[in-house]
Amino acid sequence: MKIKNIVPALAVLLAFGLVGCEKYEIAEPATQMHFANSSAATYFVLQANSSFDVPIGVTTVADVDRTITVNISSPTGAQAGREYTVTNNPVVIKAGEALGTVKINGNLSRYTSGRKDSLIMTLSSPDLAQSDYNSTFRLFMRGPCFEDETKINEMVGTYANTNENFGGPYGPYTTTISATTSTGPTSGTVTVTNIFDFGWNPIVFKLDWSDPANTKVTLDRQTGIADASTVFGAAQAGRTIMVETYPGRTGTFSYCNKTLRLEIRVGITELGAFTTTPYTVTMAR
Repeated sequence: MKIKNIVPALAVLLAFGLVGCEKYEIAEPATQMHFANSSAATYFVLQANSSFDVPIGVTTVADVDRTITVNISSPTGAQAGREYTVTNNPVVIKAGEALGTVKINGNLSRYTSGRKDSLIMTLSSPDLAQSDYNSTFRLFMRGPCFEDETKINEMVGTYANTNENFGGPYGPYTTTISATTSTGPTSGTVTVTNIFDFGWNPIVFKLDWSDPANTKVTLDRQTGIADASTVFGAAQAGRTIMVETYPGRTGTFSYCNKTLRLEIRVGITELGAFTTTPYTVTMAR
């Protein structure tokens, strides 16, 4: 009797097994188009026939070419054929490839006097889906930078190409503008860290661009910058460093190039600013 009951039992198990192994089709995700790498950039139109390539990608490759149209609008009024031209729209992404570019050519004559524009780009294609990331690209267009446009907060950052001369050259090393403060329409302060590259405290400098052709960097006297032994040797340990603008030597800076030249007199807080050698620091990104 036990043997006879095995057959129906196996039939039931096989039936369940067949149900359990039923194949489910998983749909392939639709290929999406997107702007590759980023969603914004700045294009400086500085030369005739210059161009800016905006990268466009797809999420999968195919064995046929794909065509993507770039739709461009401008809230600032830039017009195709006047402020810019597009030389390859629609964009063709070749078979077996996942990237292409749309080339924007800025009209130099429209940007030499300070004009600024923004282009907003989106993508369309009958065969590709919109991406859920980088679906819009903003291209900011402008001509040459002018020092009277200074935005002091944009000076913040790392200056990895800092060099100095204080009786001898040293560098390059890294300094940082860690903070800025506006003190007027054409003036402000920057806080610079790691000057001297030997554990000094931050130093605050005053920037003045009231004459864009003759920008100025100065500093009021500041004390307690570091232990005096860092400059003047062990005999001055326990005293502190003071700094101020070196008499007759005003520093300068460039907002457009993100560079500064600092002219500093170094002394000992308790004894005064007695050094006769200017401490010159040049900072560059």
